[in-house]
Amino acid sequence: MTNPEDILGFLNINSGIYKTRISESFRNRKSYKPADPKLILSFIPGTIIEIFVKEGQNVKKGEELMILDAMKMKNKLKSSMDGKIKRICVDKGTRVPKGVVLIELV
Repeated sequence: MTNPEDILGFLNINSGIYKTRISESFRNRKSYKPADPKLILSFIPGTIIEIFVKEGQNVKKGEELMILDAMKMKNKLKSSMDGKIKRICVDKGTRVPKGVVLIELV
């Protein structure tokens, strides 16, 4: 069995290299992936109360796509880019958790 103090690794912090103990959770962490601007995700759990677009419709950056009701607040979800609606993954009245794909753009 390996002593946890023997598991050393190197970290690069602001161009400085440091030798330190690396935890199991740090070694097994998910690497960072930037958000895909073509996917509109729910940022909070809530209910879809209105959908303003249809599949195949062209949209402009900033155009309102739908309203997500969460904690008695009506959040207007807007397009993050110019594009075309490839797929709408939810229906009006759908309850969604955080992080679910609501709309896919092309």
